[in-house]
Amino acid sequence: MARPEPEKPPTPPPAPAPPSPAVLVLGRPVTRAEVERLCERLSALARLAGPGPVTVDVGGAGRPDLAVVEALARLRLTAGRLGRGIQLRNACGELRRLLAWTGLDEALTTPAASGHALASGHALGLELGGEAEQGEEALGVQEGVEPGDPAP
Repeated sequence: MARPEPEKPPTPPPAPAPPSPAVLVLGRPVTRAEVERLCERLSALARLAGPGPVTVDVGGAGRPDLAVVEALARLRLTAGRLGRGIQLRNACGELRRLLAWTGLDEALTTPAASGHALASGHALGLELGGEAEQGEEALGVQEGVEPGDPAP
């Protein structure tokens, strides 16, 4: 009589592969008309990918101009709404200079903060509030000028 074969312990299922990081590649010159579509692509990538910032490869975005800057700013806002930041990859010196000139260089490369910070503007590198120094106008307040007033 044959002996029954001993039962083997069940093999655990393989562990799922960790989600890959999100990378959005801008493969052709960016126009203002494409910004909404790019934001939708970023949203889809961010939902499918692992945690962390979304990498935006700007190497194929064409010559840097304000349309590219606007697209990157809108992509940053979209990522921030999803609790993410963005990182730029393959940004040429001309694009980096343009981002610095517009004041968006740090805002586009820092990770998103909490929703509260995003709503208050801190995730975009803005300082809101504070008091005006003596003799200075408060931020956001513009003095009216009448014709004939002497220059300050």
